[in-house]
Amino acid sequence: MALVQMQPRPASATPAHRTVADTMDTAGPQVCDDMTIEVALAVMTSARTEHLLVCDNDGLCTQLVTQAQLAAVRDSPAYTDRVQLRDILDNRGPFTSPGTTITEAQHAMRGRRPGALPVVDEQGSAPGVLALALAH
Repeated sequence: MALVQMQPRPASATPAHRTVADTMDTAGPQVCDDMTIEVALAVMTSARTEHLLVCDNDGLCTQLVTQAQLAAVRDSPAYTDRVQLRDILDNRGPFTSPGTTITEAQHAMRGRRPGALPVVDEQGSAPGVLALALAH
């Protein structure tokens, strides 16, 4: 699990030109996709967060997973304690980049759950998360 330090937000960004980098929150806990559901839920509880960024074996961000998603899997009849995050994730993304404007990111987030979007740089690392509430 890796925590990411953020750069200070520039004070000069005007609302019309604000980017995701001006508004995003720190990434928070990042976990590998081979982690089990139970361990991921325990990480969320100890970190007091509602989501985790999931990374592959190369450390590239693949998805954001919420506590509600994991609880639903854990409570399903097919659940076993061997189910890993990679077993429940169906695709990569969606993501946004630090240079995306807030308006573009808000448009991409409309109608999506969980209301947060991982911010992924050119190398596939996640320097932050854009929460819908932060994007206003």
